[in-house]
Amino acid sequence: MAKKHPLLKGLGILFLSVMVFFVAVFFYAYLTGGDAQVLSLLGGDGIGVLQIEGAINDSREALHNLKRFAETKGIRAVVVRIDSPGGGVAPTQEIHEEIEKLRKKKPVIASLGGMATSGGYYIASACDQVVANPGTLTGSIGVIMELGNVEELMQKLGLKGTSIKSGPHKDIGSPLRPLTPEGRAILQSLVDNVHGQFVNAVAKGRRMPQDKIRALADGRVYSGEQAKRLGLVDLLGNMEDAIDLAAKRAGIKKVPQLIYSRGEEKSWWEKLLFSSFGMRWGKSESWGLRYEWSPSLIQ
Repeated sequence: MAKKHPLLKGLGILFLSVMVFFVAVFFYAYLTGGDAQVLSLLGGDGIGVLQIEGAINDSREALHNLKRFAETKGIRAVVVRIDSPGGGVAPTQEIHEEIEKLRKKKPVIASLGGMATSGGYYIASACDQVVANPGTLTGSIGVIMELGNVEELMQKLGLKGTSIKSGPHKDIGSPLRPLTPEGRAILQSLVDNVHGQFVNAVAKGRRMPQDKIRALADGRVYSGEQAKRLGLVDLLGNMEDAIDLAAKRAGIKKVPQLIYSRGEEKSWWEKLLFSSFGMRWGKSESWGLRYEWSPSLIQ
């Protein structure tokens, strides 16, 4: 029987070793977190991209991805891509705080898309630098609480609501009775307090005097070009410019690998069940304080 050539035998062993390595990497990535883990294994220079899109009603997914980016050695910087009118106060503040933690480890650049107003800008202000398009809608630094009253409608329908409460202000903001002057003063004080938190956060993030930010924080919306002149934005540019800036700050000289944020993993049966019945993940909203601006500008 002819003996195998030593060179062919060596190449076969090398090929098999390479195949085993890549299969191992694949399963490791699949089980522990995907492309970011592969990037760490291969020692690449990556940039994480956190996408903040739509109303900000929940912070869990963003926090999960920010922590993943912070812990992944192969990710050298992060770009926060924002296209949002804002949203709830608490989830916005949680994302803002987590970005501040991340900044201590890696550069974080904000890239503003078509709209980054109110809570969207609140998040951007936590980043090292902010890049916006000239026509980006941004600013709208302020807080809003909207209440409705259906008392007259209830009367026309012959309906009457009753509140059994433990204190005079427990049903403050109820749609079943008018808002009293005292109740309005209480809610206005609440809005003013949270607005002050917004102003302080932007002043700290932008390294600007609070008085200057407060003068800009009357709720008005600015274009990206206006915001740059006012000091709310650092550079005018698109997403690619933000990525280039992040790479430069991280000392990445070659083209970086982009690692995009991903949602929390659901089990296969949850995905199948919800997709089969056309249901969406999410929670219902109740009234409350919001960093949000909703109109749109079309050209």
